[in-house]
Amino acid sequence: MGSLYRSEGMCLAQLFLQSEAAYACVAELGELGLVQFRDLNPDVNAFQRKFVNEVRRCDEMERKLRYLEKEILRAGIPILDTGENPDAPAPREMIDLEACFEKLENELKEVNTNQEALKRNFLELTELKHILRKTQHFFDEAEFHHQQMHDGDGMEEAHKLLGDDGPMIGRTMRLGFVAGVIQRERIHAFEQMLWRVCRGNVFLRQAEIDTALEDPSTGDQVQKSVFIIFFQGDQLKSRVKKICEGFRATLYPCHETQAERRETAIGVMTRIEDLQVVISQTDEHRQRVLVSAAKNVRVWFIKVRKLKAIYHTLNLFNLDVTQKCLIAECWCPITDLDKIQMALRRGTERSGSTVPSILNRMETSEDPPTYNKVNKFTSCFQSLVDAYGVCTYGEVNPAPFTIITYPFLFSIMFGDLGHGTIMFLFGLWLVVREKQLHASLANHEMFGTVYGGRYVLMMMGFFSIYTGFVYNDCFSKSFNIFGSTWNVSAADYSHELLEQDISLVLDPKLTFNETDPYPFGVDPIWQLASNKINFLNSFKMKMSVIFGIGQMLFGVILSLFNHMHFKRSINIWCEFLPQLIFMLSIFGYLVFLIFYKWLFIDVWNMHNAPSLILTLINMGLLTPPDPVMFPGQVEIQKILIIIGVACIPWMLFPKPIIMKLQHDKKVKKAVMYRDVRMLSGKSEETAEVLHHDELEAETSGAAHNASKDDDFDFGDTFVYQAIHTIEYCLGCISHTASYLRLWALSLAHAELSEVLWNMMLAIGLRMNGYVGAFAIWAIFAIWGVLTISILLFMEGLSAFLHTLRLHWVEFQSKFFKGEGYAFIPFSFDIILQAEEE
Repeated sequence: MGSLYRSEGMCLAQLFLQSEAAYACVAELGELGLVQFRDLNPDVNAFQRKFVNEVRRCDEMERKLRYLEKEILRAGIPILDTGENPDAPAPREMIDLEACFEKLENELKEVNTNQEALKRNFLELTELKHILRKTQHFFDEAEFHHQQMHDGDGMEEAHKLLGDDGPMIGRTMRLGFVAGVIQRERIHAFEQMLWRVCRGNVFLRQAEIDTALEDPSTGDQVQKSVFIIFFQGDQLKSRVKKICEGFRATLYPCHETQAERRETAIGVMTRIEDLQVVISQTDEHRQRVLVSAAKNVRVWFIKVRKLKAIYHTLNLFNLDVTQKCLIAECWCPITDLDKIQMALRRGTERSGSTVPSILNRMETSEDPPTYNKVNKFTSCFQSLVDAYGVCTYGEVNPAPFTIITYPFLFSIMFGDLGHGTIMFLFGLWLVVREKQLHASLANHEMFGTVYGGRYVLMMMGFFSIYTGFVYNDCFSKSFNIFGSTWNVSAADYSHELLEQDISLVLDPKLTFNETDPYPFGVDPIWQLASNKINFLNSFKMKMSVIFGIGQMLFGVILSLFNHMHFKRSINIWCEFLPQLIFMLSIFGYLVFLIFYKWLFIDVWNMHNAPSLILTLINMGLLTPPDPVMFPGQVEIQKILIIIGVACIPWMLFPKPIIMKLQHDKKVKKAVMYRDVRMLSGKSEETAEVLHHDELEAETSGAAHNASKDDDFDFGDTFVYQAIHTIEYCLGCISHTASYLRLWALSLAHAELSEVLWNMMLAIGLRMNGYVGAFAIWAIFAIWGVLTISILLFMEGLSAFLHTLRLHWVEFQSKFFKGEGYAFIPFSFDIILQAEEE
């Protein structure tokens, strides 16, 4: 398991880089991805650091690239992705990149500005064209009424034209008008406003434009209408124009005579044709610019982001007094120091520097970051552990054990051959096609988590297939592969008895073949038994207790390896041993009773089969069991309960007392050293330093839970130990009960599956003929949807979360603290992936 079992060995290193070689060395370390730099200027403002101008230039280049990318995507041009990962550009290439991006941005902005102006002009001409076409019959109608008024016969029609409340019109009256275009959804409110403000003394005519017009600013398609407003007098004209301006209506000049309008229309059509040619050429030029940029924009993004990452990292370094050398501190794996040295050597050679870069290991009392090397498969399970807490440096990592225990406990709750097969095939499909699905699913808001856990999903389905065979359960039905070991003929029932509508109970003494049990899993006869739930409840409940206690016991054993690694001998004798004995004396004995009952109690001695729960309760009350399962059971139970109770003060008192004695001994020894130093001529200051160093070094192992200062608080240590003891003792009981969720969810899943079968498919299977065939077709579709949505998705999610809780609380609490922090190396791959997401 390597570093997956325990964190990779880490060390704090100091780098001395020449100023001209620093950039190239950091670039090589970024490609390697094995170094986590520390900020040596935590009190310096980000705008006062040495390379802040370079970072700003990179930000500006990234902004221009985002602008280019936005225009490319808006034009519907695919961005070429060849998978190329170029090296970080040299610092002198930044000027060339800036010039290139500046040229592209200016050219594209100029093209967009010209294109928008052309489209706006085209829109205005198009609207004017529709005005000239749509309003022609309005003018014809107005001319007709005007002629009638001059003849003296049109007063009534004029009133209709201007409204019932309009002014009297004489023979010398001339109507003014304005024409324009307005958005179609505003026309109703526009008409109401005109009527109210002008008091009905205007006449509005409008007609819809059949085709949608493009807005030059946004590119959206807008529905508009042509309108013309007739009025009399300059006062009404001023009001009408203000209302048009308020509703963002566009007014266009329109001549009164038909000849002038015809001449204007001809000129408009000519200009529209010329504009279409110019717009087409502008679009082609813009398309060529964007296509050319689309081929390189991804590579440009990578280069700029690497540039920015390097200069941002250089801002974490310190300058020496000569201003010619950069000093950095970093965490790095001890096993990879040779690779880091080679990367520094390559960076120095690339920069042309003659002074080599220096890597110097430092001694530190700080806790290093935790670094577990993972791959695509193990990273999924490591993420489950890290979601609770990152392993403390040097602590046993639960991830390698979670790879097996997590899908196994899930399968105990899920345990269906059919559903497990569906889940396994879905997970296998995600794994096989992970490269094709990565682009579309990796960053998806909903399915990204499912894709990220594809290996977990596949393993959960695989283990569910196994437990489905053990339970002999496939969509609530059983397989009779080996033949049932129950023989009905041995019961010798009469035909008259069998013809009666009664339930018969098979006697195991007569109908069960003891010498030939069912080879694997549950006998299929239980699927037909009326007491199936009682049998499976007992089986699954006991199995849950066995696996639960086994996993908790394994967690306690793992704590021994932590104590040995950190050299905490006091924890081995005062925590691990009493915890182990306490669990074995009570809960280990419960597991023993379960196996004893399975192996030695059958239908011939069922009178010796007491309830295990009552036996455990009587054991705690020191009451003799009734009946006794084996000789000496009473004495053994008394001894075990006394041992278990004796472990509680063992966990509680010795450790704080021993730590107090060790602390007093160290303080006395340090005072003696100080007195000797002072008598030999040393200053009191030196003695204090020696005293502090000696005390710090010696108390780091034994008094790890106490304060590392000179003042040792016995009360706090004792209270902490009391809380830890109470939590463990009560947790053994509550955690054992918590593992019963393995049985509860397994029962719920099996019953839901059976209910779906009996309420859906069983109905169609009882029908005959074409009606039955059609019913099966329809019912199967509904059954499939409910199976996927309820039993696979909802039940699967429920089992997943319960399994997560069993690992985080019941298992990991026995040995895992999770108080570390993750090793986050300076890696271009991680930075680029984060930017893409």
